Amino acid sequence: MFRRNTGNPVLSEKVFQRDIAEGTGYMTLQGTINKTMLLFLLLLLAASYSWSKFVPAGDGTISAGGTSLMLVGVIGGFILALITVFRPRLSGYTAPLYAVFEGLFLGGISALLETRFAGQNLVIRAVALTLGVFFAMLFFYRTGIIRVTNKFRLGVVAATAGIALVYFFSFILSLFGVGTSFLYGTSSLAIGISLFIIAIAALNLVLDFDFIERAVKSGAPKYMEWYGGFGLMVTLVWLYIEILRLLARFAGRD
Repeated sequence: MFRRNTGNPVLSEKVFQRDIAEGTGYMTLQGTINKTMLLFLLLLLAASYSWSKFVPAGDGTISAGGTSLMLVGVIGGFILALITVFRPRLSGYTAPLYAVFEGLFLGGISALLETRFAGQNLVIRAVALTLGVFFAMLFFYRTGIIRVTNKFRLGVVAATAGIALVYFFSFILSLFGVGTSFLYGTSSLAIGISLFIIAIAALNLVLDFDFIERAVKSGAPKYMEWYGGFGLMVTLVWLYIEILRLLARFAGRD
């Protein structure tokens, strides 16, 4: 039985352990890869649809239609993520739906920033950098350049939890009109924090690779292939959003 944790909250050890040994068939690495690719195909199709329906206003702000798609994506994605986390057995249904809703949100926010910073090619650069980080982390993991030790795992988990708390408290402060420009501005501090968050998101990919591999070796049930792909997609979406925000910060300083 594997006893490893990951910084990704949807790939926690407890989630896998409580459902192992039931169902038909076992989780395989190839099966997880195939399902992960299918999830991202669904995300890209939904993002393309959202992008095509995005009609920017004259001042570069998002239109009512674009706002609706983004809102549906955010709310629907959040609900489906919770269902998937608490009911992994349903991930074969909820993970594809989550990918669609997340795609609606990403397509809208990407179109918004691409319009606001016309000529900067933010989306293409963000996608390229996200893929580059993904394959770099996969290479580092497979070659053993980065080894997932207990100390490494603990450090990444703690940093990820800290980032989540900072975002949570910044949201609470915003409700009371308290600004958090150090997180969302274009200052050197904001850019430095953004780079740190991107680094932690990238390191979470290494933990995800390690955890999925251990889950496969432990004989996790077949439906966990969907759940493993879902968890990896959560990290990659987070990474893409943070890279896109960083590029927007740089563009905003020009």
